[in-house]
Amino acid sequence: MSGGEVAGILVAVFWAILVSFLALVLMRLAQTLRATTKMVSEVSEQAVPLLADASATVRSAHTQLARVDAIASDVQEVTANASALSSTVSSAFGGPLVKVAAFGYGVRRAIGKKGAPPEPKRTVVGRTLPAARRGGRRNRRSKD
Repeated sequence: MSGGEVAGILVAVFWAILVSFLALVLMRLAQTLRATTKMVSEVSEQAVPLLADASATVRSAHTQLARVDAIASDVQEVTANASALSSTVSSAFGGPLVKVAAFGYGVRRAIGKKGAPPEPKRTVVGRTLPAARRGGRRNRRSKD
């Protein structure tokens, strides 16, 4: 055998090993692609019902939010009506009720002082204070 023939045999063996290795890699790649295809189909089979459920949930939430919005607008309208009614009642009856209360207070005070003895006047360095100013706030409130 000559050197060229030995080199040809080595190249042929090397080429056979390379082709065998590439065939093995291609077979493993085909198995991986088959497994990936199977997994993608299973995921899509499970994802479609989940997406349908999610869509139904979003629609239901939208309906509930529309109801809450309607309720909130009704509550806002009731609040505005109550505020208007309160201000109307306050303006219509507020002034006369305050006057009646003040009159009642004055009558009670006058009746309360009618039977009480007159209070002596106090002198403070050269001037006399009226009875209403003596004693401060605490004494005035305790009389009522």
